Formats: sequence, structure tokens, C-alpha cells
Amino acid sequence: MQLEDSVQFLKGVGPRRGEMLEKAGLCTLEDLLYHLPFRYEDRRSITTLRQARLGGEVNIVGRVSGLREHRRQGRRGGVLRALLTDESGWAELLWFHQTGYFKERLAEGSLWLVHGRVEAAPRGGLQIVHPEIEALEAGEGGQANLRALAAGLARILPVYQKPGDIPVAAMRRIVGQVVDGLATEARSVVPESVRSRASLMPVAEALRYVHGPPGDADIAALAESASRAHRTLIFEELFALQVGMTLRKAERARQPGIAMPRADERIRGYFARLPFVPTLAQKRVVHEIAADMAAGQPMNRLVHGDVGSGKTVVAFAAALQAIAAGYQVAVMAPTELLAEQHFATMRPWAEAEGLDIRMLTGSLRSTAAREVREAVAAGHTQLVVGTHALIQQATGFARLGLAIVDEQHRFGVLQRAAIHSSAAIEGDKEGPRADTLLLSATPIPRTLSLTLYGDLDVSFLDELPAGRRPITTRVIRTAARARLHERMAAAMREGRQCYIVYPLVEESEAMDLADATSMAEQLQAGAFREFRVGLVHGRMKAAEKDAVMRRFKAGDIHVLVATTVIEVGIDVANATIMVVEHAERFGLAQLHQLRGRVGRGSLDSFCCLVADVGQSAESFERLRVMERTSDGFEVAEADLKLRGPGEYLGTRQSGVPAFRAANLVRDGELLTMARKEAMAWLAQDPALARPESAELRRAIERRWSSVLGLAEVG
Repeated sequence: MQLEDSVQFLKGVGPRRGEMLEKAGLCTLEDLLYHLPFRYEDRRSITTLRQARLGGEVNIVGRVSGLREHRRQGRRGGVLRALLTDESGWAELLWFHQTGYFKERLAEGSLWLVHGRVEAAPRGGLQIVHPEIEALEAGEGGQANLRALAAGLARILPVYQKPGDIPVAAMRRIVGQVVDGLATEARSVVPESVRSRASLMPVAEALRYVHGPPGDADIAALAESASRAHRTLIFEELFALQVGMTLRKAERARQPGIAMPRADERIRGYFARLPFVPTLAQKRVVHEIAADMAAGQPMNRLVHGDVGSGKTVVAFAAALQAIAAGYQVAVMAPTELLAEQHFATMRPWAEAEGLDIRMLTGSLRSTAAREVREAVAAGHTQLVVGTHALIQQATGFARLGLAIVDEQHRFGVLQRAAIHSSAAIEGDKEGPRADTLLLSATPIPRTLSLTLYGDLDVSFLDELPAGRRPITTRVIRTAARARLHERMAAAMREGRQCYIVYPLVEESEAMDLADATSMAEQLQAGAFREFRVGLVHGRMKAAEKDAVMRRFKAGDIHVLVATTVIEVGIDVANATIMVVEHAERFGLAQLHQLRGRVGRGSLDSFCCLVADVGQSAESFERLRVMERTSDGFEVAEADLKLRGPGEYLGTRQSGVPAFRAANLVRDGELLTMARKEAMAWLAQDPALARPESAELRRAIERRWSSVLGLAEVG
């Protein structure tokens, strides 16, 4: 039995279960060894049926009788019922799945230790649905002896996430085989001096503890993954990842870059010409960027800024430094409309500086596009704004020095790596690399930032410009929708515009939710018949979508009915009301992004979150976070705690590594500690060449190198 062996060859697995395990990412015995329980069952106390509380989990010693199976009318499969009796009463045991398996095991009169949740049976009495059962051997001494037998089985049992229809007990046996056979083969990746400071257990001991806690273990600490054994395994994982992140950052720093002298006087002149005073946060971030660009390594900096915090002002200051040093700048946005907004914002600034600024997007006519590309290739154009096609289609730059990528939060680690690797000047992969400045309007909690962007330098624009009026946010129930529509109509009669966002594009039989398409028609014919209602959603062709958004921006459309396609992009100062229908279906961070579509000017703005009256009190309380704060970072922290990182960012594009033991919501303190220790260790052993780093090096090469895009470790 070896750690790298396939799960297929384990006893009790076989081809069918092996395929299910592999689909769940459990391909090797090492994967199973680190497949930790997601909860624990406390089976240390034995009780009687008379003592059982409804809704509570119990361990009962009893005898099975009255076994019968019957079909369910109109449904596939049957129900197996068994009567369990002890000295105090009786309860019915029910199985709706695997009835044949349990029917074979449950002989009339056999004795069992039964674990499960006690419920009230519909026809009176007690029932336990899908209990776990363990056979007891009958002996002399009556009920007291049975209790003694059961006490030998009393323990804390791990419960594992299981793929397909593998029974809980079978999954426990499968993992148990691997723990028994291979736990001693596990090696710590954390050097001994770090392990001592962090008070970690030996890894083999930690694995045995987590998979098979002793009878005196603290069940609360186990449930919260706070035992010393859990902390050991979590720290091991986070330490290796943070070392890998730091190596990735160091690998980039070793690449040849461009030292662009600071252009402080020119930037001060640019600031002086702005019709507003830049915030202290903007000045601080511009200073951080300027220092990066003046160094001889490629800049890889991320600027986090809430909606309206002035990222474009900062980006243009960086562009001025590159241009002053004789280089060109590319500004890339995810949509043509957003690229056009950047172009419209930067154009007067560029013209005031005497710069040639062009725009290059996919919809530009071929002749015009060719002219722009020729001007860029010849070096006549210093600043070009467009979509990501600027890099993906290998636009030839005479001397590209800075790539600015907006709304980069849509890209994970590997997608971002593609942007970095494309930033080599003049296509010379061995030559100096252009600096990269990434912008994000999605505030990211600290734990996610350290994990997603641990390989980058991060700046925070945590101050809104003066004059920005706060957006009033209210959570309302569907019954108040008519009054809301009246308020919207009154605002539109005064010349204002509104958004209404729905979760669905079209009506769905699977979900009882209003959809954008049919509601746009209803609103045009009903509540807003005196106004022009527009519709935009993700299934529309880019040109159609663009045309509707342009009409809204021009004021030709009064109410824009949309899906979350408008979450990022359009900037309409005249739009003052944002309504989100079925708001309970959206994450808080997404609601915050939608809220940021209004309040773009000096007018009072409102965001109304319409929630279903049938939703729980918890759903409404979650939404009321939006009423209490307009701070994007507070909203992001709350959203992360509620939904977890995968759902928070969108599982497929999140870029979050798949953790075995760590949880970014729960383990922020350990993550910070692991990062500090990782950086300190690499300061001593930057190439991981010491013998104490051997296991760490192997672990990063095996597990993290492809995730992080590391060319080599050390």
C-alpha cells in the first residue's frame, strides 16, 4: 500500500465505487488520507427510548422485530420498516434507500446498537429515519450485559462527505483502511523550528486523531476544527501554499523589468488640473505604484477600490509615469462599453498632456482598426484603450511599458498568469517585461486576498471622493412593490432614470421567480406605460446589448430592466434608483456591485432590495447588512462568512485552490500566521535547498506548482 496507489485497489471499493471516488477528486490513497471528516457523531452515551428527546441524536440498544417492506404509491423504490424495542418502549426504523441491503442484515430478534435522530412518527410514537446500526452479540446477563457490550462500541465517530450512494459506514471503513495502513507514511512539510513555534503535532499523530478521536476528545473543538490536530493539518496546508505564493512572487521579481523614473512633477500638474481634489488614499496608492515602476523588476500590483473610489485617476497617473519614461500604455477592460467609458474619461486628461490616445475594440471597422494598430506599432500612440483583445490578438507595440487591466476580479490565478505572460515587450520573451497594474471594484476580504493575490502587491483605495452622496438602501417585501413603482415613476417624471434587476432572463418552470424578459413587457404595459422600458441580459448579442446600454446612457430609456449583466460596466450619473427583485437570491457582494450602479453623481440615490415574504427571518437579516453599511469590505466579509469562498467568487472562475483541511472563512488567524512563517523561512532558505525543506519542496512541486503556475520551485 503506497500513498500514490489508486483507490480502485482498496478492499471494499471496486470499479464502480472507485469511479465515484475519482469523480469526487479522491483518486489516490493520499487523497483519502487527507479526506477529513466534515462532522463528528458523539456516540459515547447510551440512552433508552423513554429518555430520547424529539429532534435529538441518540444511541439506543434494542432488539429488531416486525420487519416489513412495502412499495410507495406513485414513487420508485420501497420503504423498509423495522420495530426496535428496548426495556422502556419502542420506535420504528425506516429506510427509503438500500432497503435490500438492510433487509438481509436485520434478522428477526437480532440485537443492535442504533444511532440516529429521533422524530415523531406521523401515526404516533417515535421513528428514526436512515439510522446507522451495529450488530451486538447476545450473551448472559440480560439488559445490563447488553449495555456493557454497547459501551465497548461507544466512541466519537467521524462522518465524511461521500460521493454517490456509498453508505456512510462504508465510507468510514474505506478511509479507515488508509489511515491504519498509511498514516505513519505522512511527512510534515513544515520545518522543525517552525513546527515548534506553531506548537504543531507530528502529522501522523494528527491524522490518526482527526480520523479516530479518542474517547476523551473535546467534541466541540472537533466540531469547529479547532483541536490541536486540526490546527496542525490546517497550518501544514496553508504554510505550503504561502511558500508557493511567495516563490511565485520571487520568480516574477527575478524577471528583467523596466526602471521608469518617477514623474512626480508631471503627476502633480495632472492632479492640479482635475476638477476635484484627489483623496489621500489615491495619493498614497499613486506613491506605491510610482515606487514599483521606478524599480528594476516588473510591477505586479493589484488596486482594490470600492465602486466610485477613483481607480481610473490612479491608473492614469501610472500611465503618465510610463509615458514620461518613453513607453506606451495599454488599458484593457472586459467589455467594449467599459472600454469606451475609460476612453471618454481619459481622453481630456491625455489631450491636456499632449498625448495621442486611441481606442481599439472588436467592433471597430477594419480600416479604422488597422490605422490604430499601425499607429501603436509605430509608437505614435502612447496610450491605447480597449478590451482584452489588445493582448490576446497580439497587437504590436513599439515599446509597451505598462498594461492596466480593469475589473480583473473576473479572472482567477491561471487566467491572470496569461495576462502577465503576454506582457513581454516587443514579443521578446527573454527581454524586459512590462509592468502590470490590476484594478478591481470587488472588495475582497483579507483571507481571500492573501490566498488569491498572495503573489501580488496589493493597494487599497479605502476612501471615497468628497461630494459623493451615500446611497440609501432599504429591504422591502413584495407587498410594498406598488408604492415602490409609484416612487420610481415620480423620480422619472423629474427626469431621473432607474434600474430593475431580476435573477432570471426568462420564465422557468423549475423556479417560481419573476424574470427580466416577461417583466419588461409587463412593466411597459402597466406601471411604466408612460415611460420607455429597455431590456438587457447576457443572452443578447454583444451589439444588441451595447445598443440598449447606449440608449439608456443617452437618456432615451427611462427604466432599464436587466439581469446582473449590468453589475460591472455602465456609468450613468442620471440613474438614481436601483431595484433588485428576489434580492434573497443574490450574494451580498453582488448586491453591493449592483448598488454601485447608482449614486454616480451628486443626486440623492436609492437602492431597494425586494425580498420574498416567504423567506426566513435569517434571509431578511442577511439582506439588512446592506442597510447597515455601504463599506464594500464590510459587505464582502459578511458575504464570505455566509457563503464561503467558492460561491462568493463563483466556483469555476474563483481561482481559489481546493483545500483539504483549511477553510478561508474560519482560519484567517492561521493563514496570517502561516504567511508570516513562510516568508521568514524563505528569507533563510530562498531556494528550499536545505534538508529541512525537502518535504516542503516536494509537496509544492506535487500539489501547488500547477495551481500557482510555477515554472520551478526554488
